[in-house]
Amino acid sequence: MSSKTKTLRHADPHRDREAAKYENPLPSREMILEVLDREGVPLNEDHLVSLLGIEADERDSFGRRLAAMEREGQVMRNRRGAILVADKAGLVKGRVIGHPDGFGFLKPEDGGDDLFLGPKQMHKALHGDIVLARVTGLDRRGRREGSIVEVLERANAKIVGRLFVEQGVMFIMAEDKRISQDFLVPPDGAKGAKHGQVVVAEIIQQPTPQAEPIARVHEILGNYADPGMEIEIALRKHDLPTEFSAESEKQAAKYGSKVLAKDIKGRKDLRDLPFVTIDGETAKDFDDAVCAVPLIPDPSPKGRRETSAPLAPGRGAGGEGKPKGWRLWVAIADVSHYVRPGDALDRDSRDRGNSVYFPRRVIPMLPEALSNELCSLKPEVDRLTMVCEMEISPSGAVRHYQFYPAVIHSKARLTYTRVAAVLEGKEAEPPIDRALVPSLENLYAVFKMLLGARAKRGAIDFDSVETQMIFDEKGKIERIVRVVRNDAHRLIEECMLAANVCASDFLAQNSQPTLYRIHEGPTPEKLEALRSMLKDFGLSLGGGDEPHAKDYAALLTRIKDQPYAGLLQTVMLRSLRQAVYSPDNVGHFGLAYEGYAHFTSPIRRYPDLVVHRAIKAVLDGGTYDAGDWAALGVHCSETERRADDATRDVESWLKCYFMQDHVGDEFEGTVSGVAGFGLFVTLDELFIDGLVHISDLGNDYYQYDQQRHLLRGERTGVRYQLGARVKVRVVRVDIETTKIDFVLADIAGRRAAAEGDLPHAIPVPVVQKPRDQDKKQSKLNTRATDGAKKKRK
Repeated sequence: MSSKTKTLRHADPHRDREAAKYENPLPSREMILEVLDREGVPLNEDHLVSLLGIEADERDSFGRRLAAMEREGQVMRNRRGAILVADKAGLVKGRVIGHPDGFGFLKPEDGGDDLFLGPKQMHKALHGDIVLARVTGLDRRGRREGSIVEVLERANAKIVGRLFVEQGVMFIMAEDKRISQDFLVPPDGAKGAKHGQVVVAEIIQQPTPQAEPIARVHEILGNYADPGMEIEIALRKHDLPTEFSAESEKQAAKYGSKVLAKDIKGRKDLRDLPFVTIDGETAKDFDDAVCAVPLIPDPSPKGRRETSAPLAPGRGAGGEGKPKGWRLWVAIADVSHYVRPGDALDRDSRDRGNSVYFPRRVIPMLPEALSNELCSLKPEVDRLTMVCEMEISPSGAVRHYQFYPAVIHSKARLTYTRVAAVLEGKEAEPPIDRALVPSLENLYAVFKMLLGARAKRGAIDFDSVETQMIFDEKGKIERIVRVVRNDAHRLIEECMLAANVCASDFLAQNSQPTLYRIHEGPTPEKLEALRSMLKDFGLSLGGGDEPHAKDYAALLTRIKDQPYAGLLQTVMLRSLRQAVYSPDNVGHFGLAYEGYAHFTSPIRRYPDLVVHRAIKAVLDGGTYDAGDWAALGVHCSETERRADDATRDVESWLKCYFMQDHVGDEFEGTVSGVAGFGLFVTLDELFIDGLVHISDLGNDYYQYDQQRHLLRGERTGVRYQLGARVKVRVVRVDIETTKIDFVLADIAGRRAAAEGDLPHAIPVPVVQKPRDQDKKQSKLNTRATDGAKKKRK
């Protein structure tokens, strides 16, 4: 090895890292890329070996490192076998995002603009694959277009779908419509599955430009309409873990069902306080219990005393007995006592990231021996908790807080409905122990203080609609009802928010890394689109280029009683980004907090468990290290989205099944989305969405205005805008693609968007009934044969 190459290897900035990981360290990947970049031309492997001073006994290891860098898209070989940096070849590494219509997009790993992938390119890869692609130009819509050069990593080893047999040929159509390719099944690969059945299949040949993908049936799930099939499909489609490892189950069972005396040692004993849990009627995993007592003025020199007893009725109305604040305890299940870093339970719960709540079924993050039993804060039993004890001022500010491990003994398992009845002065059904009523009134007083502080802080409070599905004995929807959020819901929410903010502040003040729940403000592009929309209504959003949550809250207050409030609230909500987990504390825009972390649900969310460990580490005088905090944040954010996608799939399937009996029926609804291909309408009575395709809007050419969320007819001037009131008829329900199609009913003489829904400055022409409506309707009603692909924009 020459002195030059020795110097080169010694100059490797990551030499110490490599030496710590390997007995015989090689030049780091960064060093290899630096040398290739500096040389400026593709290098054959022998020349690169010479430049880096690779010894003969290191060649095999070095070859494996180069191969790994090729697989991960860092380097590539040209036709002559020379090695070059992938970026220098104009290649982009990213993940393929498939579309049901056969095309797709490449989402670059470096965060750049997406590449459009045409149907021909999508024959090379499946949704989720990691690929290298070359930018080939712009498509007719001005988007960057790409060509897949190499598939680096296959995302799908199995698929869930339906088996079809046509003219003796067997194939599987994937349930994930982002995978648009059919999978051929060899003659001996059906494993007894029949035409139309749902199966899980192992992919034995991935797609290539020359050949269709091939799969072999691994498991037969059953018939498409079997009870619970929609959940079984979603579990496999989204790769949700459903079985705990034997080691985890054994570890959970070992703890037993009772809190042991040795576990209580060293904890603050709060078993005499009147803690209660307040949850939904069907809840089984009780994460949190709450309790509050007033701080009563004391004539002594100290000026204040605390009573652990609830404030007696009639006390505190004024004068000497009026509280000077409140002490609030939020006790959270101490999951971290049982689930330790790196053990089997931790590995399984980290992999899941969170519990998944389907209609009528829960996939828990922890085994039920913990989630529904030992960790759950059930009534009349001792339970280990982590407590956030807060002193709340009359203005709703948290004057002081402290965290500590404790043991509590919940006095009752209450529900939102029963507590709300008591707070309204009514009799709960079944009745609540009268001894607990003063304690609930204490909590209600704290809630009103915290609510006042929320308004002063300027948190955004969107008026959202929550629904609940009521099922029959066959597991299908009987009806869908609106869930009304009452003061009991909001009481618990405010208590949890207060504890979460304290957790964030505690960890930040002690410089302990953690996962924050962050929510960034609107992007410049979305902010500009929102302001453009508001101008049409003679409105504006304060705050300049960086508006505050207060500015959004002020605008919501201003439009609250206006007929177009629903429209603008939807547009405002869509201007905001999605909340995620991150070690970088950038605050929570929507809640108007400078720092926010999830502390209150460790039974069902892994980030909360991490926050508990971090708090305990600080209390013990140490530091908790979860490894790569940024990667953990990304993982937890992805598992949260995975759960949301899976539950949305199940709910969509159930709603489609329900709507099969309503084809031909007419409903009032609201335009809840506008796209270039039509209108999405949400039905008033059923809270179900469907599409009015653009071809069914009338005999006109419609231009899509993305900023104003509307379709405008070129000839008639008719406008269909987000928030418009419409009457629709259900014309088609496709349960296989979970699509519901509507057409506008009673078009003649009805306005596209009621005049009252928009400012008078914006004319809303009458919709004219298109002459060829019936012909188009007939085409829309034509159904494809069973098993044929159904394509729709």
